[in-house]
Amino acid sequence: MGIIVQKFGGTSVGSIERIRHVATRVIEEADKGNQVVVVVSAMGKTTDELVDLAKQISLQPSKREMDMLLSTGEQVSIALLAMALQEKGYKAISLTGWQAGITTEEMHGNARIMNIDTVRIRRYLDEGAIVIVAGFQGVTETGEITTLGRGGSDTTAVALAAALKADKCDIYTDVTGVFTTDPRYVKTARKIKEISYDEMLELANLGAGVLHPRAVEFAKNYEVLLEVRSSMEKESGTIVKGEVSMEQHLIVRGIAFEDQVTRVTVSGIKNSLYALPTIFTALAKRGINVDIIIQSAGNADITSVSFSIRTEDLPETLQVLQSLEEANVQYESGLAKVSIVGSGMISNPGVAARMFEVLAGENIEIKMVSTSEIKISTVIDEKNMVRAVEALHEAFGLAEEAAAVRA
Repeated sequence: MGIIVQKFGGTSVGSIERIRHVATRVIEEADKGNQVVVVVSAMGKTTDELVDLAKQISLQPSKREMDMLLSTGEQVSIALLAMALQEKGYKAISLTGWQAGITTEEMHGNARIMNIDTVRIRRYLDEGAIVIVAGFQGVTETGEITTLGRGGSDTTAVALAAALKADKCDIYTDVTGVFTTDPRYVKTARKIKEISYDEMLELANLGAGVLHPRAVEFAKNYEVLLEVRSSMEKESGTIVKGEVSMEQHLIVRGIAFEDQVTRVTVSGIKNSLYALPTIFTALAKRGINVDIIIQSAGNADITSVSFSIRTEDLPETLQVLQSLEEANVQYESGLAKVSIVGSGMISNPGVAARMFEVLAGENIEIKMVSTSEIKISTVIDEKNMVRAVEALHEAFGLAEEAAAVRA
């Protein structure tokens, strides 16, 4: 008997019919003799609807009260799934994040999990129950309800798998696995059989919505075996693990992209050792994620820095930067980030040159560039995003079978 953690997203539990279907998938795992912990998101568009309700009251609602509001969505899902399992004759119990022992840091809206006390979950498992846990939420040491931000249910599932030393964590989604790029935009996108933690982490950080970066971090740090698979179709998905088979080692494994990117430029800053720490520490304290950073010195005394952020963070970013003396702040929205990822890039020079050639051939201007050992990111105009992805996907042979495109 092993412990299996299953996670089902909002689409998978979007209706009563789908909740009954999820119950069937859970029962299939339980009937194999496994102890099962299920993590679910809020039903369908519930979270969006709750956000809309809040905006009808206030354009800038309290983050604490938003957490109080949004955490209710998952409570509906867990209770209904528990009822569905009970109706089928199985012992099941639903737990909120705090009932499940999930403690987070004190940051509303984007908290990180600090600890999980699994005593209660293990007791119910030992009693033969299927345990259903609300994703996306936890509680601080002082008793404040918090939410984990976008993709928080993925993080909940993997963190629970790590804490319980589960044999496997299955992430059920509305796609059949991890693809070379988003199949909704590129018809030739191909499902990847296996991918490394590092490659998956880069893709997740760069906009691939199939897994949340924090979830992949937990999986890598605690060596949790992940499988991304379809909640509707019974077929194998994509295995995410430490090492992948040799035939999978392609130069470029996938392309990630995201829209709603804004480039912010701060010029006229006094060129000192503390200039950049002052800016980015202030942004970090407000929970604003900064991505690509480029610094350029105008002269010995003055410097400027450009960085990219999510467009939704722009108002708060401008508030932070307004406190800086003698700084001129400009920004450009309507941008997108397109990135190529692959561990094979480490030992294959010329990948960046090829990427830039492809984009130039499509008359697409590159506004910012960032690189690491296994990824290259470019910021371009949002209107060119899909065309850039399609061109790069074709240029790097990602639509072909793995055997034909080895590094």
